[in-house]
Amino acid sequence: MKPPRAAERPHSVVFHGHERNDPYAWLRDENWQKLMQKPEVLRKDIRAYLEAENKYTDSVMKDAAGAMQVLIEEMKGRIKREDASVPQPDGPYAYYARYEANSQHPIYCRTRIAAPGAPAFTWTRSEEILLDVNALAAGKPFFRVTSADHSPDHAFIAYATDEKGSESHDVIVRNIATGKVVDQNVSGTDGGIEWANDSRTFFYCVLDENHRPSRVFHHRVGDQQKKDVLVYEEKDSGFFVGMGKTESRKFILINAHDHVTSEFLAIDADQPAAAPQVLAPRTPGIEYHVTHNGGRWFIHNNADGAEDFRISVAAVDSPDRANWSDLVPHQTGRLLLGMVMTARYLTRMERVDGLPRIIVRRLADGNEHTISFDEEAYDLSMVAGYEFDSDTLRFAYSSPTTPREIYDYDMTARTRQLRKRQEVPSGHDSSQYLSRRLMAPSTDGELVPISVLHRRDLAIDGTAPLVLYGYGAYGMSMPSMFIPNRFSLVDRGFVFAVAHIRGGTDRGYRWYREGRLKKKPNTFRDFIAAAEHLIAKRYTSQGNIVAHGGSAGGLLVGAVLNQRPDLFKAAVAEVPFVDVLNTMTDGTLPLTPPEWPEWGNPITDADAYRTILGYSPYDNVAAKNYPNILVTAGLADPRVTYWEPAKWVAKLRAKKTDTNILLLKTNMAAGHAGAAGRFSKLEEIALIYAFLLKVFGRLNLVKARAKRRVA
Repeated sequence: MKPPRAAERPHSVVFHGHERNDPYAWLRDENWQKLMQKPEVLRKDIRAYLEAENKYTDSVMKDAAGAMQVLIEEMKGRIKREDASVPQPDGPYAYYARYEANSQHPIYCRTRIAAPGAPAFTWTRSEEILLDVNALAAGKPFFRVTSADHSPDHAFIAYATDEKGSESHDVIVRNIATGKVVDQNVSGTDGGIEWANDSRTFFYCVLDENHRPSRVFHHRVGDQQKKDVLVYEEKDSGFFVGMGKTESRKFILINAHDHVTSEFLAIDADQPAAAPQVLAPRTPGIEYHVTHNGGRWFIHNNADGAEDFRISVAAVDSPDRANWSDLVPHQTGRLLLGMVMTARYLTRMERVDGLPRIIVRRLADGNEHTISFDEEAYDLSMVAGYEFDSDTLRFAYSSPTTPREIYDYDMTARTRQLRKRQEVPSGHDSSQYLSRRLMAPSTDGELVPISVLHRRDLAIDGTAPLVLYGYGAYGMSMPSMFIPNRFSLVDRGFVFAVAHIRGGTDRGYRWYREGRLKKKPNTFRDFIAAAEHLIAKRYTSQGNIVAHGGSAGGLLVGAVLNQRPDLFKAAVAEVPFVDVLNTMTDGTLPLTPPEWPEWGNPITDADAYRTILGYSPYDNVAAKNYPNILVTAGLADPRVTYWEPAKWVAKLRAKKTDTNILLLKTNMAAGHAGAAGRFSKLEEIALIYAFLLKVFGRLNLVKARAKRRVA
């Protein structure tokens, strides 16, 4: 079957006196806002092209269909079929979610606690099922419950549903005692739900016509949405709006933010009709987040030159910046990531030398101690509980070789209790694998951390294929965590590496600053430097590497393929942000104005225009050889709209001079996050892994394993 060729239709774009030809602009449906809610309205010629690409992908991968099924079953074998989260106490109940053996979706439940301070969780005797998502999802091509939260009095559960993958949600409320729906009147939200303390009022955030969360309302259970009261409206199109609630349950929080600036407003949770009060007016470049205890606000912020953040305090009735005083001062090289508050302790997560640790601070006297681990690379996260008057901190730990472990930590006794260890039913022996942390010198001498995972018995002689994963944007670090699916490649001789490149905060906030705006090219240089270092250390060889990334990491993949295609045997770009210049010069798109602080505003700034033009993957596709490439997209994706990967693939097909494989797989019934079910997701991963095994000539390893299993 021949690959589809998209028609070229003349379309010129002019900014700052520079004219660009965009022959595939027609792949953007101008009715895209409606498309997010009704994918069936997609224009016929666009649908025909996307479906032709899907059919071509199926044809090329036909010889790998059997291997994909084996991989799916293999990955299923690493998932505990009957599983449950660790119950989270809240007053007389403990709340949790569980999966039944063959279920795709969670079942939200609770059970009574036998005695105060001594929870006894019994799955059958006292379990109440609050919400069975499998029943709700039955017969629907896509269905996700994005959030579910019970009311403070334990009488109701409110949950947000997305049936398109577009991240536009309906909010539904059930009476827990009767199981009956008592409210399904709220729609068009971002999925967030925050209950007021009266247990009859909740807050939600509405998406505007450009899919931006912009207005907060409060809603009385049972009322029609048209009666809801507007609490806050963000009129700056460059800011998103979100919500939260302090751990003390005293305040509902509204935050307006872009990627480098934030502003918080608070509402007394006992008085949901009260007007929100601004805590500290927004100042460009100043980020802050707040929580509350007693008469004070605790403010995690980067004001006054605290680039790696500090924690300040201020009285509840005088929260303006002028009244902030340091509790945890700024320390260069120690990035404060976040905090969790309980009645007597403040815990914070920080990263030093690329590794996270938890610091526990007793509020009474400021005494601190540290929770840390010894592996070379690992991931650590704190889990906020429902109960404020508690001395227990829940945290989760994993590493590339160590399955996830969840602990309850007694902050007074300084003892930890293992509550759950991730089970791998098909077996996992950590001693059979090695995890290493390397440092690669970039072009300017900066050292780029690389996390490496491989089998202990793998020969480090340059012959192994290697997957190099990266992201490098928005200050997001790439966690060194246990991802069981990766062992389907690692056990077949692949090395899996993660490059902690600039644009993330793996080495502090400076690491982020050095990989955004005009310094964005550092992100790509770092990734290339990581690949070259892995070659030099004989983990792999030139032309034996896979460049892998998704969303902004797909931008990374597209940029490095244009710059150094010779390094790579293959590339996987999942929902890639590749048409950067066209997107950033269109202020009507949902992510454009809030993205300008990250990439620059090429509409008003000619220098930003030239910088983005220099690396935008779509604009830099050239007539040369490219490696084998698999690209994925989601039709209802509001973050990276489907036409970006479609246009990129169309241009690559027209320009590239090689005969390597180029595939575009669009999920016609999902959005940015792909399939919703826990097993359905495996189909997407299996396609990626089968593609890589195919291009590296290793499909036979999958078939051989399948035969051994049958035998």
